[in-house]
Amino acid sequence: MKAVIQRVSEASVKVDGETVGSIDTGFLILLGVEKGDDKKEAEVLSNKISGLRVFCDENDKMNLSLADINGKVLVISNFTLCANCRHGRRPAFDGAAPPDEANELYEYFCKCINEKNIETQKGIFGADMKVSLLNDGPVTLIIDSKELAR
Repeated sequence: MKAVIQRVSEASVKVDGETVGSIDTGFLILLGVEKGDDKKEAEVLSNKISGLRVFCDENDKMNLSLADINGKVLVISNFTLCANCRHGRRPAFDGAAPPDEANELYEYFCKCINEKNIETQKGIFGADMKVSLLNDGPVTLIIDSKELAR
């Protein structure tokens, strides 16, 4: 799994003009599920993200986690994170998990985050989504679950 994590002051997602998810302070997470990913990777990735200390403390030092600030997350499925851009100009998406498998792991990842008492909002898997955010910092991190200790 690949995740792009953006620290936000606010974020929302619309489908067909209707807001389906929105948060204030927390993380906007774009999540790409790759072929071969499993529930263990979702668990490891959710543990890492939920514990990231990238929110500022009283000394303006990035030292606080989502739990410390009562932050929220908005998770958006994004198969394009699994793109292979090595050859030519058109990305290849054959590294992305099949839709049914990807949706199952996307939902499981969201459940893992939510079980840590972190309010979790979602987009709609496979929908054409319009995502808005106010990036805070900006603080943007890219994490590949394959690079994390299991």
